Amino acid sequence: MNTPTLQFIRRGEIVSLRNVPPTRTLLQVLREDLNCSGTKEGCNEGDCGACTVVLGEADAGRIKYSAVNACIRLAHSVNGMALWTTEDLVKQDGTLHPAQEAMVQCHASQCGFCTPGFVMSLFAMYQNHVCHGEIITRELAQEELSGNLCRCTGYRPILDAAQRMAQLPPVRVDESFVLQKLKQIAPKIRWPESNSSYLSPPTLSALLTARATHPDAQIVAGCTDVGLWVNKMHLQFDQVLDVTRVRELKRIEDYPQHIAIGAAVTLTDAFAALVKDRPQLHTFATRFAGLPVRNSGTLGGNVANGSPIGDTMPLLIALGANVVLMFERNGKVGHREMPLEQLYSGYRKNVMAADEVLAWIKVPRPVGQELLRAYKISKRFDDDISAVCLVIKLRIEAGRVQAVSIGAGGVAATPMRATKTETTLLGQAWTLDTVQQAIRTLRGEFSPISDMRASSAYRVQVLGNLLQRFWLESQGLQNINLESFALEGEDA
Repeated sequence: MNTPTLQFIRRGEIVSLRNVPPTRTLLQVLREDLNCSGTKEGCNEGDCGACTVVLGEADAGRIKYSAVNACIRLAHSVNGMALWTTEDLVKQDGTLHPAQEAMVQCHASQCGFCTPGFVMSLFAMYQNHVCHGEIITRELAQEELSGNLCRCTGYRPILDAAQRMAQLPPVRVDESFVLQKLKQIAPKIRWPESNSSYLSPPTLSALLTARATHPDAQIVAGCTDVGLWVNKMHLQFDQVLDVTRVRELKRIEDYPQHIAIGAAVTLTDAFAALVKDRPQLHTFATRFAGLPVRNSGTLGGNVANGSPIGDTMPLLIALGANVVLMFERNGKVGHREMPLEQLYSGYRKNVMAADEVLAWIKVPRPVGQELLRAYKISKRFDDDISAVCLVIKLRIEAGRVQAVSIGAGGVAATPMRATKTETTLLGQAWTLDTVQQAIRTLRGEFSPISDMRASSAYRVQVLGNLLQRFWLESQGLQNINLESFALEGEDA
C-alpha cells in the first residue's frame, strides 16, 4: 500500500515527511524523527500531559488552537494542520513566551519533567483566552489544566502562572501568515484512495464507500483509545480509516426537538452543545478525562467504543439519545436508527455490520421542568475513569413522576439503562418512600464485577447512595457534592 506524505506547519515552515507508517504516533515522529526532545513521554496513554502539543486549524478565517496529547495521536491525523511544541515558543533573541515567563516568575517548575506539557497547555489557554481579552480565573485554569499532572505537587504556582500570563508583555501569533501556509498544504485528496494505508475521506459519501470497500481497515476518530492499543498492546494496522475529516460529521445541527451531533465532533465541542441546552452538566463535562483528551477524542468514537466505563453513554442514555448508523450497499446509501442503549450486544461489542459506520447522535432537547443530575464516582476528582457513573432525568408534575430515564456505567458489561428502577418510579408520588423502594430496586438491578477501581459491593452500595443524593438535591439540600465546595480563599 502507498503511504501518503504527511505535511504540517511548524515554526512557519512546511514540514513534509514521507513513509510514516499509519500507526506511528505524533510523539514518535517528534522525538525520534524530528529530534524534538522537549515534548516528553510520560504515561504514554494520554493521562499525564507531559507530551502536550498545540494544534492549529483554520476555522472561519481564524486559527482554532487545541492542546492535545501527542502520545496517543496518530501522526497522519495532523496532516494539513499547524503544530507548536515547547521549543517553538521562544523568540530568536531568547525572549520567553508569556506562558514560559509566567512559569519562571511564579517558580512553577520543580523537577521539570511535566513542565513542557504545562507550558503548552498554558500556550493554548493564552491563545484562546488572553488574546481575546478574556480573564483567566482560577476556576478556568483548573479546568483547562486538568489533563496535566505534576508529580511534584506544584499546582498552586502553576495556577498562579496561568493567571500571571495576561500581565506580561503580549505576544501574538501571526495568524494571517499561518492561514496562508495552511492553504498551501490543504490536503488535496483524490478519491477513492483505495491503495493508501491511511484513508482520510473528506465527505460522508466517500467515508461510506471507503468502509464498504475496506471493511477490515481500523476506524479511528481522535484515536484516544486506539492510541492505547498501539502503545500498550503494540497493535499495528495495515490500513487506517480516519473519520475526522468528514465535513458532514464535524457538524452539530440544531432542530426544534433535538440536536444532531456528528460522529467526528470533538468531545469538547459536543459537551459544549449539551451544556448549552443543560447548563447543569458543566461540571460533569469537565470531568471527562482532561482537556487534551477531549480536544482529540470524538463523541462518536466514545459511543462506538462502547466501554462499560465510558461516561458519555450513561448520559446519552438518560437523555434519550438515538444513534444513526449509515452504510453503502450496491451503490445506494442507507441508514438505520435506534436508541443508544440498543447499540451494544456485549462487552465492547455492538450491532454494527462490517460496512456500517456510526454517523450521528441525536439528543432530544429538554421538555418541561426537567430534573437532571449526572454523577461520576472515581478515585481522583479530575482526569480519572469512573468506578460508577449514574445519570438520572426526571420530570415531576403534581407531585408524581411523569417521566424518568436512568443511565448507568461501570455496573455491567455494557452501558445500561436502569429499566426496572424506571418502572418502580414512573407514575409514583415523588416521596421518600418511593425513593427508598427505587434504591432497593436499583441495587438489585445490576451485578457489577470487582476490579482495580472498585469492588462489586462498593458499586452496588454507591448506586443506591447516588439515588438518595438525587432525592436530597431534589428537596433543595445543597453542598453535598464535592464539586460544590471551594477551597478557602480560592478565586472564583
